[in-house]
Parts: sequence; structure tokens; C-alpha cells
Amino acid sequence: MNRKISILTPIIIILYAADLFGADKVLQNGEHHLPSAFMVIPFIVLLLMIATGPLFYKHFWEHHYPKVAIFLGLITAGYYLVVLNDTHSLVHTIAEYISFIALLSSLFVASGGILIKVDKKSTPMLNVLFLLFGAVISNIIGTTGASMLLIRPYMKINKDRIKPYHIIFFIFIISNIGGALTPIGDPPLFLGFLRGVPFFWVLENVWYIWLPTIILILAVFYVIDVMNKKGDSSNQEQTYTGKIEFKGLKNLVYLLIIIISVFLDPAVLSFVPGLSPLPFGIREIIMFSVVYLSYKNADQEALKGNEFDFEPIKEVAYLFIGIFLTMIPALQLIAYEAGVLSDKLNAGVFFWATGSLSGFLDNAPTYLNFLSAAMGKYGLNVNVIEDVREFVFRDDIYLQAISVAAVFFGAMTYIGNGPNFMVKSICERAGIQMPSFFTYIVKYSLIILIPIFVIIWYFFFLGKG
Repeated sequence: MNRKISILTPIIIILYAADLFGADKVLQNGEHHLPSAFMVIPFIVLLLMIATGPLFYKHFWEHHYPKVAIFLGLITAGYYLVVLNDTHSLVHTIAEYISFIALLSSLFVASGGILIKVDKKSTPMLNVLFLLFGAVISNIIGTTGASMLLIRPYMKINKDRIKPYHIIFFIFIISNIGGALTPIGDPPLFLGFLRGVPFFWVLENVWYIWLPTIILILAVFYVIDVMNKKGDSSNQEQTYTGKIEFKGLKNLVYLLIIIISVFLDPAVLSFVPGLSPLPFGIREIIMFSVVYLSYKNADQEALKGNEFDFEPIKEVAYLFIGIFLTMIPALQLIAYEAGVLSDKLNAGVFFWATGSLSGFLDNAPTYLNFLSAAMGKYGLNVNVIEDVREFVFRDDIYLQAISVAAVFFGAMTYIGNGPNFMVKSICERAGIQMPSFFTYIVKYSLIILIPIFVIIWYFFFLGKG
């Protein structure tokens, strides 16, 4: 994995060096010209190839997706360097990508060294309780940590009757919506915390939206699972001990280190030194160290039992460097339009706008863009902590709508949140036939999630703000 991913290093070095030596001279006040709308094309092409590659040209895609992602990303990077003379946007994106991949890879490897064996008979109620448990702990160890820790035991519990819908609901609940209660749960909420949103604000203001959403999704799952169970006659005579066994629990220490390191940011703890002008900080150094140490010292039986390998995180690393780079123009154009129209946007519009874009763009910068637009209604600046705190106490219905949408709608597509793609990859390597990109949206997201999100919008955000 390390040798292949190292080809990303020259991209990062070139962009960083260009910024360091002052190639960015567009405007003295730090603003830049807006990109051409045509520069959204590489992002659209990448999304289409992610959607169609595994279906229509699987062999080519499996062997060349890293090259495709990097090539399309370089088209955007070249445009910003040569045409806009703007390296600041690129370096900022690279810094966000490094933080993103540091968190995902450290949680992926640390949790991969923990083996959970559940010797219980698969029943719809057991699955519901399992998913509910995952939703709760995703707020403690993040949606990525919970997904990587629980996906393998979940597959083994249901090994005799596993269907794609089992995994889809796992992605809905544990990889996304479950983590809406704390800043640790999902990246956009953590960005809000770094900007000044009080840590417990999310729990206090989202739990009564989170709970009915989780209940509704679990109810739909239960009905589907009961119907599937009725038609299943496999292993009726098999006996179960009811035991739950753990191996590799020493890796819990590494998970704790990752959680603590999340807060090692100068914006949170003033005594933490920044490493500027480097595009990473102490937090990322600790997380990448955990990747090495947790794998080197992992319980080998746990790794073997989890069938652990680096392929899922490698796939995420390549595809998301392309996504992060190619989505820069889209995000900047959206931010501009949101700022222009902010006075006309109410809480319901913020909910649907933030959500619909979070399903296809990275939900963290989408969250920040719409938070910035909402704060603009009051002449406040998202980059000033005092302004953010004033905004929260003045009228937090907009922040509530944006926070809920950014997390919930991440479940809409495979690329809506980092864990989604890793769960998909792990399941496919285990022999589970996962639905295609479009099938996931049409058969599951639109039919199951959108009606539930409409209910949430109607009761909590319609006509407010």
C-alpha cells in the first residue's frame, strides 16, 4: 500500500512548494477569481466513472482507477495553478485531505486489529439491536471507527442469510446518521466545533431529530428483515452458545489515542503548537503513527479473523484525492451563490441544499459553506470564533438544519462519507454482491431515506428561519 500511495507525494510537494514560494498572487486580500463553470466537468466525469466503472468496464476500472482519479484531479490542479494562479485553494484542500485520510486510515487499522465474535442466531431483533448499538458508539469513536469495528462481526452474524440490504442499512445507520450527536461522530460537526460551536450543542439540539430518524429507519429495516427471515430455512438445526468473544482489545488503547488526538488542534487547545507552514499538524502525525504501530503490534489472530488487508483504505485514498481536488470549483461556485442568495434562504432551504450536495460532495466543506452563508444573514464571519458563538445563541435553527443535513444525507451515496466506500469494499471482498452506485441511490436512498427526510423537514424545518 505504501509504495503505491507514495505516488501522491509529488502532487502534495508541488502544490505546497508553490504556495510556500508565493505563486499565489491573484488578489492581495486573499480572495480569488471564481473558476469557470466548465471546471465542474472533471468532478462530474469522476462521479460517472465511479458509478459506471464497476458495471461496464470492471477490468479496466479495477486496474486503473488510481490513474483516472489522479489524472482528473491534476486537470483541476493545473487549472488553478496556471489559469487562476491560485495555490492557496489547492494547499488548503491538500491539508484537508491529509487530515481526512489520517483519521480514516488510523481508525481503519486500529479497529481492524480488534476481532469480535458473536455466536448468536441471526434474527431481525438482534440485527436491530446491533445497528442501534453501532449508532450510539459512532458518536464516541466516530462513524469510521464504529463502521470498521462492527462491519465484520455484523457480516458473520448474518453469514447464512446476508443480503445487500443488510449492508445498506448498516451504512445508513452506523456509517452516517448514527454519528450526528457529537463533534467526534462526523467530520462536519467537528469542523463546527473547531470554529466555535459548543461541544454539547449538537447533542442538546439534534437528539430529538436523531432519535425518530433512527427509529424510522430501524422500523423499515425490521420489516424487510422479517420478510427475508420468513423465506430463510438455512441452518435451522444449528446451535449457538450465545457467547461474545473479543481478541486484540489492546487496540482499544490506539482508538483512545486517536480520539484524544482529534482535539490536538491549536483552535481547540491554545497550548498545542501549530506546524505552519506544513499542511498538517501534530494530530495527523499521531494518527499516521497509530497506523504503523497498531498494525505492527496487532494480534495476528485478530487480523486473520478479520481478513484484514489495506485494499479498502487504498481505494478510498486514491478516489478521494481525485474527489477532493475536482470538487474545489463546485464548492467555490456553490459558496458564492449561497452567499449571494443567503437573505432569501430559510431553514428548510438550508436543510435540502446542504443535504443534497453533501451526498455527492464532501460533507465537511459543504457544511462550512452553508454555515458561512447562514451567518452572512447577520453580517457574521464563520472564521471568527466569537461570531460563531454569537450566531449559535442568536438563532441556531440554521445551524441545526445544516448540521442534521450534512450528516444525514451522507448516507445517500457511496461517496457521501468516507466509511461508506470502505464498508462497500470490505463487503465485496467478502463475496457480497453490493448494488451499483445508481442502484444504491434509486433502490434504497430515494425510496427509504428521502421519505424519512421529508418527514424530518416537515416537522422541524418547514417555514422556519
